[in-house]
Amino acid sequence: MMKDRIKVIGFDADDTLWVNEPFYRETEKMFAQLMSEYLDEDEVNKRLFATEMKNLRIYGYGSKGFTLSLIETAITISNHQVSNEIILKIIEFGKSLLQMPIELLEGVEDVLKSLNGSYKLIIATKGDLLNQEHKLERSGLASHFHHIEIMSDKKEANYKKLLNHLEVEPEEFIMIGNSINSDIKPVLNLGSSAIHIPFHTTWIHEVGDLCEIKTDRFKEVKNIKDILALF
Repeated sequence: MMKDRIKVIGFDADDTLWVNEPFYRETEKMFAQLMSEYLDEDEVNKRLFATEMKNLRIYGYGSKGFTLSLIETAITISNHQVSNEIILKIIEFGKSLLQMPIELLEGVEDVLKSLNGSYKLIIATKGDLLNQEHKLERSGLASHFHHIEIMSDKKEANYKKLLNHLEVEPEEFIMIGNSINSDIKPVLNLGSSAIHIPFHTTWIHEVGDLCEIKTDRFKEVKNIKDILALF
């Protein structure tokens, strides 16, 4: 992993530093219950996911875009018959996501304290700017990081722009996160290193195939505390 050359450690935020995805899954369940007179839960989820994928290029990632996709799905599933009352309930779902409690994952603060000073620590996350800023503020972790990057997406081009801004070479950077597609593959393709920390609940859009990764610049650990042994 060329750890001797690493200068900057990037951390994903949602489901790497704090719990996020379970709140979305619970919201999906409540939404499916609202739509139960039209379709069963599996079909509602399929229709919602298709709407989300269609809307990603317009809304980007985050709870605001997710809420708009919920509303659109409700309208199409019901053939424009959904009530104003249900629309208001969906809006409340979205507001709840924007104000979700921040539950730090076990060991996060100890790991950040241990690494800080030896490396530059940054957050590289994607989603709605205001929402991610509020979550970081509520987390109490901001002081550990040299730089905060809230990205519209996590493609190779986005990471390349980040590295250029930080004035570091790809081999001097390592990314840590739970998403194979967003946190791991793009940085490996750039020549950087990556550590995967699986989370028990992952959005299907972020699930990738580990079998495709064949490089010694990649490691997988069970939890964030295990990364210290790699440094």
